[in-house]
Amino acid sequence: MSKRIIISGGGTGGHIYPAIAIANALKEEDPSIEILFVGAEGKMEMEKVPKAGYKIIGLPIVGIKREISLDNVAFPVKLTRSLLKARKVLREFRPDVAVGVGGFASGPLLMAASVLGIPILIQEQNSYAGITNKLLARRASTICVAYPGMEAFFPKRKIKLLGNPVRSDILSSSGKRTKALSHFGLDEHRKTLFVMGGSLGARSINQSIQEGLKKLNDAGYQVLWQTGKGYINTAHKAVEKVGSSRVKAFDFIYEMDLAYAVADVVVSRAGALSVSELCLAAKPAILVPFPAASEDHQTKNAMSLIRQNAALLVTDEHASRDLVETAIRLLEDPQKQAELKTNIATLARPDAASEIAAEVRRLID
Repeated sequence: MSKRIIISGGGTGGHIYPAIAIANALKEEDPSIEILFVGAEGKMEMEKVPKAGYKIIGLPIVGIKREISLDNVAFPVKLTRSLLKARKVLREFRPDVAVGVGGFASGPLLMAASVLGIPILIQEQNSYAGITNKLLARRASTICVAYPGMEAFFPKRKIKLLGNPVRSDILSSSGKRTKALSHFGLDEHRKTLFVMGGSLGARSINQSIQEGLKKLNDAGYQVLWQTGKGYINTAHKAVEKVGSSRVKAFDFIYEMDLAYAVADVVVSRAGALSVSELCLAAKPAILVPFPAASEDHQTKNAMSLIRQNAALLVTDEHASRDLVETAIRLLEDPQKQAELKTNIATLARPDAASEIAAEVRRLID
């Protein structure tokens, strides 16, 4: 009889893509394994997971807002409904292991799994543990982490330091430059700045790039710009105003391997997934941490690279003043680019997905 794995979590690409990477690694090792995802209704996992070829079921769970809000009144009801639905899904699917990657949906699913005696594995992407994973830690058999020092949040005996799982195509991005240039319609003779603000976009990065588009264009560089859905119309107007065919703006880029392949320099938030991908792609990066991330964990993620001279830092507060200038200086400095590439490559963990998959299988055996 084939083994069954249920994977829960989501909300952002930083949760979803590691989950998909784990699923792909499990399937690669044993194609007969059955995998079911559980996400939160209305969140991006409900779109991204089926695109990756997996079935997903949504729970009505929502997060608690930190500020006083009427939305919080509905939380207990939605939590109860989510727990009941999670229990029903678990009884019907009968998984051998439940995997949680953080985000709203992993809470009710893993709580229900622990009550039913199903072994639990947690994967924590960040250097500062998320609230859902911290609450579930005592119920987990194994906790896979990407940064050292996580015993501050989790029982030391349960921790496995394995890195963050990323999509396998990122590992092979270096040989795809010609294909990437053609795909995005870029010029092979010009250097490319790849700007990404994560799956949901990043206001300060987007506004800084918008204000500096003419300067980048006049300097002779081309820009590949992932804006997020909320900013794409503004970006298109900005590109039209500059009147340049050297700026390509997209709300979302699925072909991230090609985006990394064509990039000479990358501007990015410092979410755990982005940091892990930059290490694997070995790209010179300028990190702009999102200051409102819980416990300022993006700054902590970024500093893990800055301390090793593996990336440059621009604060969110000073992005409008410094970001484009810093990007141009780095694009003009091949020696600094080479230095950053060498240092960031040493931090990569290319086998994270397969090693986490091995831990999942160990819980079955």
